[in-house]
Amino acid sequence: MIEQYVTNCLQLAMLLEVSAYPKPGNVHRTAGYDDTKFEHFLASTVAVGEQFRNSAKKGILVSKGRIGFEKIRIGKIIKDAVQSMLDWQSSGNTSLGIILLFVPMAIAGGAVLEKSKFSLEGLRQSIKKIVRTTTCDDAIKTYEAINLARPGGLGKVKKYDLKMESISNEIQKDNLSLFDIFKISSSYDSVAREWVKNYSITFDIGYPYFDDCIKKDLSVNEAIVQTFLKILSTVPDSLILRKFGLSKAEEISFRAKKILERGGIITERGKKELILFDRLLRNNKNKINPGTTADLTASTLAISILNGYRP
Repeated sequence: MIEQYVTNCLQLAMLLEVSAYPKPGNVHRTAGYDDTKFEHFLASTVAVGEQFRNSAKKGILVSKGRIGFEKIRIGKIIKDAVQSMLDWQSSGNTSLGIILLFVPMAIAGGAVLEKSKFSLEGLRQSIKKIVRTTTCDDAIKTYEAINLARPGGLGKVKKYDLKMESISNEIQKDNLSLFDIFKISSSYDSVAREWVKNYSITFDIGYPYFDDCIKKDLSVNEAIVQTFLKILSTVPDSLILRKFGLSKAEEISFRAKKILERGGIITERGKKELILFDRLLRNNKNKINPGTTADLTASTLAISILNGYRP
């Protein structure tokens, strides 16, 4: 079935991303933290599968003309996925960014595969329609999901404080959709920017680079780590930006760029510097964690797998 195929693609992307090593400052198969370990991410990947299937089913219904885009209720799907993530492991937020990126992708995947032969351009155009037809209710439900997940470094979107009890009334009064909220926060959050800029990092930076790595016969692990470094070197990580400011985020990106220029994981010098960089970030007890870059790497893998890549 289409919905199971889409779900398999997205879950595989999550598994490959978290397994790749060494991704500096992030959990992977050989490293974790006291309160967040590799196994927590595996559990989260299993947990969100049901909501990816539900998303793809909604896309199929849209493609068949049975519901309009505004009836998808993407906010509820996001909230349900976050709740499942929390129910199936004890670490808390492991995958909020991925959920926010993958749910529109799952809906679009279902819609495109039901209607015609899959193409990246078709997927991207469908994602654009989906995110631009969100509603006030989608915004409110997503705020509730974020409050459940309690991600690091996230507090206010201008006047829309996540902790404000009247947030639902404020959003309804201003007639804001989820897309509107993400437009406001896109200047400092890369996941929000992907929604607003039609997944420009995923499609225009991550995918071409990963595809080129695979064509050069890099192993899947090497290709993922190199792609992680490419995204980090090009786009300052927004989790670091929110926690420590632009200067620190740019410093981390500059370090990633230099490591990539020296070969990254595929040269002895690059690998040595990469391992040292990973240790340096871990010495800060996960305070300097390029977590958004990991989400964007997973998003890159998702469209690659939907487009036919297999490890």
